[in-house]
Amino acid sequence: MLRDGLADPEQWLSTAYSDRTLVTRIGPLHADHAEEGQTITGQATSSSTHPALVLQMYRHGRLVRGLDLLDVGTGSGYGTALAARLLGDKHVTAIDVDPYLEGAARERLDNMGLHPELVTCDATEALPGTYDRIVSMVSVWPVPASWLAALRPGGRLITAIANTSAILTAWKTEDGRAVGRIERDWAGFMRTRHGDDYPAGLRDRLEALTDAEGEHVTQGRYPVLNLSEAWELRSMLELAVPGVETHYHQEKQQRTAWILHQDGSWARATATFINPPLVHQSGPRRLWDILERIRHRQNAEGSLPVYGSRAEVAPNGVIRLSRGKWSAVIE
Repeated sequence: MLRDGLADPEQWLSTAYSDRTLVTRIGPLHADHAEEGQTITGQATSSSTHPALVLQMYRHGRLVRGLDLLDVGTGSGYGTALAARLLGDKHVTAIDVDPYLEGAARERLDNMGLHPELVTCDATEALPGTYDRIVSMVSVWPVPASWLAALRPGGRLITAIANTSAILTAWKTEDGRAVGRIERDWAGFMRTRHGDDYPAGLRDRLEALTDAEGEHVTQGRYPVLNLSEAWELRSMLELAVPGVETHYHQEKQQRTAWILHQDGSWARATATFINPPLVHQSGPRRLWDILERIRHRQNAEGSLPVYGSRAEVAPNGVIRLSRGKWSAVIE
């Protein structure tokens, strides 16, 4: 729902200074261009990021004066302003795929007396310079090769992995790789996009799958949960089956969760409260079985291996994770 700051300055100030993410763009429509009273539905495509999360990412970046920073995902310009105050204008470059966002951020920053370099470009393609630090406020899968090319030897890369809550931190080596880890920390960012909106997902399949009979029907072992709020499980599921979508609905004590994939695989689990669910599955993969194996590992070992794992980023951006006997590749 669009909110007009001039119509309610007190509420606007309270919202603007709140420590939460504020969505500013749905699909191709920015809030500045919406009509009063208009309600927009769709995927969020830009926001003013949770202030504490911006600081969290910059802390991981270990920013100090004299370093050149690339801030990926200008958005409202809030994080860029903080970085420019800390490092100085000439040491900060911010990029965004959306020319309107860049223009609006430039105007705000100019009014504050801050003049970092702002560039409109696709973050997954060639970058406008070389840098000591790259801190991304959007998520990627894998790391764009252009980031490794633009990061100076000894430089530090900070980003989130798309469709997970994993934060990658890595130092660039002399041979063009970057070596680091997945932090024992969490963050959720919109993924990079290449146009006005993201490609259509699989949500339109949910209605057809509400009562569909699966090829494989079993009783699940663990209660139904909302995977979008179970960050560690969702991250491990994405690593096991890249590109899965998860959906959840609860009405009173009745819980239903769906897992969908572009290859035609789907799973639907339904249960009352924490009772064992009835699980329907179809397609080339048994997605709920994969999830239950991850949950079993979590229960057996007390945790999952992704957080705290070693990370190595190849010059082409492929990420290899390892911890003990566990490994995963993001490519």
